[in-house]
Amino acid sequence: MSNQEITRLLGRWQDGDEEALKNVLPYLHAELKRLAAYYMSGEQSGHTLQSTALVNEAYVRLIDVNLELESRGHFLAIAARVMRQILVDHARSKRRKKRDPGMKPLSLDESIMLSEEGDPRLVDLDDALNKLETFDARLARTVELVYFGGLTTQQAADALGISRVTLNKDMNLAKAWLYQQLE
Repeated sequence: MSNQEITRLLGRWQDGDEEALKNVLPYLHAELKRLAAYYMSGEQSGHTLQSTALVNEAYVRLIDVNLELESRGHFLAIAARVMRQILVDHARSKRRKKRDPGMKPLSLDESIMLSEEGDPRLVDLDDALNKLETFDARLARTVELVYFGGLTTQQAADALGISRVTLNKDMNLAKAWLYQQLE
């Protein structure tokens, strides 16, 4: 199914057409599974949060709200944010249960890879991303789409409506800013 067809079905669904949701659901589910697989690819077996649970939780959160979706890319951006929040909530839960003050600093590239226990440093990254969002929302969305959403730089640039060159500049600036916040 083309991106335009998915976007059209999303629009019909938002207008109350439940049949459109039934038609687009397999494609949305496939996209959510791809995002979850990306998030969980670095996980050790036996992690307490499995990709299927991540997909199901994201689906429940996405389906129960009235979204103003502009496109398939916009849907992926929202799904990436929801999955990030699920993982952060999971990490916060683990942090409350077990604190480890001797952990090394977290690099941005390592940020989405959770340990078997759920890396509490993900919470620090989430806090830094929230600060970045107040400083520059586009920089925060860029990081979210590429690192949390698993989008290519071209897909992220298209979703944001900017050039790939601008996206790469934004990524470099965001990485430097986040690195400084995480140190």
